[in-house]
Amino acid sequence: MKANPGGHISPSDVVGRDELIANLWRVLKRQSLVLSAERRMGKTCVIQKMDAEAPADMLTIYRDLEKIHTPLEFADSVFQDVEEYLGLVQKTATRARQFLSHLKGAELGKVIKIPEIGAPHWKDLLTHTLADLVEHQDKMVVLFWDELPHMIYNIARRNGADTAMEVLDALRALRQTYPSLRMVFTGSIGLHNVITSLKRSGYANAPTNDMATLDVPPLSLDKYAPELALRLIEGEGIVSDDRTTLAMSIAVGVDGIPFYVQHVVDQIVMSGKKADVALVEAIVRSKLTDPLDSWNLKHYRERLDTYYTADELPFAVGFLDILAGADRPLNFTELFNLLKSKIVTEESEAARAVLTLLQRDHYVIQNAEGDYSFRFPLIKRWWRIDRGI
Repeated sequence: MKANPGGHISPSDVVGRDELIANLWRVLKRQSLVLSAERRMGKTCVIQKMDAEAPADMLTIYRDLEKIHTPLEFADSVFQDVEEYLGLVQKTATRARQFLSHLKGAELGKVIKIPEIGAPHWKDLLTHTLADLVEHQDKMVVLFWDELPHMIYNIARRNGADTAMEVLDALRALRQTYPSLRMVFTGSIGLHNVITSLKRSGYANAPTNDMATLDVPPLSLDKYAPELALRLIEGEGIVSDDRTTLAMSIAVGVDGIPFYVQHVVDQIVMSGKKADVALVEAIVRSKLTDPLDSWNLKHYRERLDTYYTADELPFAVGFLDILAGADRPLNFTELFNLLKSKIVTEESEAARAVLTLLQRDHYVIQNAEGDYSFRFPLIKRWWRIDRGI
């Protein structure tokens, strides 16, 4: 197995996710899913493995939605995917094609072309298309839609919040209409961030309250993260006096996050040196201070400006600064008192609400006693360096 940081990982090379995937299939038997996770956890690898190795009673379709900016583009992409599947079983999307035949300017040859004049009719196209898909087979249909939150964000920016809300409501209605239809949403932007933004524009619905929300955690430090590192070390033929200890140091050094495990092993190979724990630490430290930010760590600070309001931002940054400088978890009273030494506030409930957001955005975690700390030591290290704490 070779290091492939940022590249496509073959489903057979996805390590340590079998138990998670089995649980996801179990949940999908009863309802749709929102997969929540920090960046670099391998969400896409998980759903691509599920798509490639689906049970016999499941029909799965995978689509990356990141580059879609309008509802019509979305409906068109779903139509193309359904047409491709139905073509394999020698069937056609009859309802959708009949609808398109009445749409002026549509071309219904081997390659379907939908004119921009069809933009107001995206919901009809989407509804007819999924009706064709569900009614032409007897399996449960699972639509893996990667970067759906990013698509909703794009639609809100280009077409307005009302249109983005309409897309979310349409998808919920389709799930309710077809009991054998499942949707899996995942992406690098948390869906809750997008929905919260829409609610500031007046959105009152709960478009995912019929879906389960599950976390994709890092690989376990006691088993799977070292296993991934060791397989990469062996696959790359890295020279070390103790490969097992080396693998563990890589796993712990990057909190078991698969993407960074791949990167560290790749850097060891590029160094051409005999590998040991000191080299691993030197590589991690260099990435935390890399002026080119090849691990894109500045995203953890910059995204706060995008998804937190002007009122929330001082609370969020203040709490993270405090937790980055702390050598132990802190309870709310301690945190809030320290925050008040940074900003003028007595709004404890607003502070609690921001802490909840920071937990949902994977910055902060609470222990069994309710005390707060950074969720990932690696990100805490970077935050301290970047903020000069």
